Amino acid sequence: MNQAPTYSVVIPVFNEEDGLHELYRQLTEVLAELDAPAEVILVDDGSRDKSFSIMKSFSEKDPRFFAVKLSRNFGHQMALTAGCDYARGEATITMDSDLQDPPRVILEMAKKWREGFEIVFAVRKTRDVDSRFKRISALLFYHTLKRFAAISAPINSADFRLVDKKVLKSFQRLREKNRYIRGMFSWLGYRQAEVYFDREARFVGETKYPLWKMVKLGFDALVSFSNAPLRLCMGFGLMMAVCSFLIGIVTIVGKIWHLGAFVAGWASLFVLISFIGGIHLFMLGILGEYLARVYDEVRGRPLYLVSELSGSRPYEPSEFKS
Repeated sequence: MNQAPTYSVVIPVFNEEDGLHELYRQLTEVLAELDAPAEVILVDDGSRDKSFSIMKSFSEKDPRFFAVKLSRNFGHQMALTAGCDYARGEATITMDSDLQDPPRVILEMAKKWREGFEIVFAVRKTRDVDSRFKRISALLFYHTLKRFAAISAPINSADFRLVDKKVLKSFQRLREKNRYIRGMFSWLGYRQAEVYFDREARFVGETKYPLWKMVKLGFDALVSFSNAPLRLCMGFGLMMAVCSFLIGIVTIVGKIWHLGAFVAGWASLFVLISFIGGIHLFMLGILGEYLARVYDEVRGRPLYLVSELSGSRPYEPSEFKS
């Protein structure tokens, strides 16, 4: 593809060999309906199956497709970052490879972009294909983030979005190691719009994003965009100080006025010390998490490493690629 595309579609892939051919079919149908040339950047995030071989075959037969293979599994957010660093379109669309994000929604997002919006979020109208637990936990997460974080991402939006080139350039300046990309794009500002769609079931296979990864992503989001955990530590400390002061006052008054003997024995003392010690360890853990993130930044390691590229490209990738 010698002509610079108007649209770049970035898709991270992890062990999706069974669904890639259907993804290719649906994408090519959408690309044919777009109002300008487009490219597709597939990023293999350390897959252990034949995903990259299939992606490579797409890039060899279709010049619109470009495959990036990371040296190992760096995680979904890093794979998205890598794809964005290789994007060269005037507008970049990010989406997942499991086809729960219908590619046809790209057409609606492109229309919003043509209307002048610089970030277009794809928001799920329904989550009927998700379990009850996942729906409830996601709702709690979005409301918690909206309440305590310095961002306001649309509820039920994920990583399916379109961003203008100038937004992408601003995003590429944010090179923090612990990344919550949904929040990062919301934090950037610019003119934002939403399109709505019905979330599909996975085309094939099982989710590659288990519960522990969702919990980690949620924690990254809260710590990256909020000081609430630190304020929680301060609140706990203040509460314990007040309680200790009141207990001391009650004890002194009881001794002076001989109001009766207090409960004696080791059990009550052990419980109190254990409770206070547990709170201290909890607060130290939160402080340690913030400190570890500072250490991550100071080490200055690259966000990802690329082991192989497939597809002809007439340009050097972004200066931020690291």
